[in-house]
Amino acid sequence: MSDTIRTGGCQCGAVRFRIRGKLGRASICHCRMCQKAFGGFFGPLVSAPADGVEWPREAPSYFQSSINIERGFCPRCGTPLTYRHPEGLEIAIGAFDDRSDLMPRIQVHSGSAIEWVEKIFDAPKRSAAEDAARREEGMISFQHPDHETENWPTKGLNL
Repeated sequence: MSDTIRTGGCQCGAVRFRIRGKLGRASICHCRMCQKAFGGFFGPLVSAPADGVEWPREAPSYFQSSINIERGFCPRCGTPLTYRHPEGLEIAIGAFDDRSDLMPRIQVHSGSAIEWVEKIFDAPKRSAAEDAARREEGMISFQHPDHETENWPTKGLNL
């Protein structure tokens, strides 16, 4: 992971981050709190450099999930964004605009892992052509693109 500027944000684009400095450990956490916070099978996170995170638009809102842990999310669309703990801040890997080099290198709290989670990737896969055809059947996305924008047209969308 390099010292370049990394960007990302929530689904609606109201909360965006810019990170300067080297990212730390990329991991997936299987604890029950991460499962619930992400609404998924685990929480994929990467540690951010101290004092290296800027919030150029809105900042996340926080929920205190335990005595010394706060989880940040977009107050408009609910996207999970951060995990703040006494040792620092971690950012949700899926919230980065470019996630290509953020493969998790360690699993934590694996005792809470759902027993079948590793088997799901053996399930049949729908083809890329089938996925594309379904998207063309009228889906209109209001999701913020995976790059910086000066403005994002969320006005009038009740976001």
